[in-house]
Amino acid sequence: MSLKKATLLIILILLIDQISKIYIKTHFALNDKTIIFDWFQIAFVENEGMAWGTKLSDFITFMSDRTAKVCLTVFRILAVIGIAYWLKKSIKNAGSKTLIFAISLILAGAVGNIIDSVFYGVLFDSSSGQVASFLPEQGYDTLFHGKVVDMLHFPIWSGYLPDWIPYFGGKSFSFFDPVFNIADMAISTGIGILIVFNKRVFTVSEKPKTTVEA
Repeated sequence: MSLKKATLLIILILLIDQISKIYIKTHFALNDKTIIFDWFQIAFVENEGMAWGTKLSDFITFMSDRTAKVCLTVFRILAVIGIAYWLKKSIKNAGSKTLIFAISLILAGAVGNIIDSVFYGVLFDSSSGQVASFLPEQGYDTLFHGKVVDMLHFPIWSGYLPDWIPYFGGKSFSFFDPVFNIADMAISTGIGILIVFNKRVFTVSEKPKTTVEA
């Protein structure tokens, strides 16, 4: 895959991700839900920290939530720079199409969520109890303190587990609880490809290219 095609893929994913998030922010109040099917819902939540709703300050107790959020966002930006370099190097060295595709997905997803974290605090006002406005006079927070917008929920099954299951038996259980977004899907898919297709992904051409293909 050429650099041009990889760039187009990244832009496409970013557009879908941001359009869906802006639509949710400007049409749903926080915690609003629309049931599409029994197993698929649009449920608007905002993520202030890392995956699964955790925060960096949960692990570094001496750090305030706001400081930890800025540190996490800066770390993500540095990670994106590293992933972008990995993508460019893989294309230059004629890496497999599968590898370049996977890296492009991860990069697009990471950038998509960084946009929320960096800019959404000033681009929107609060969604609590109301539908947010785009480009208000004053946003709900400052730069680098935005919240990531999630909306895709797949409550495929919920109920009580059989008593014979050790430890978890007889307890209420639901699958799948996390709410996520297009950027999360891109990152998860890219990582999944790297794991499942490991041998194909890291196959190197016999004649590496010396220049980046445009």
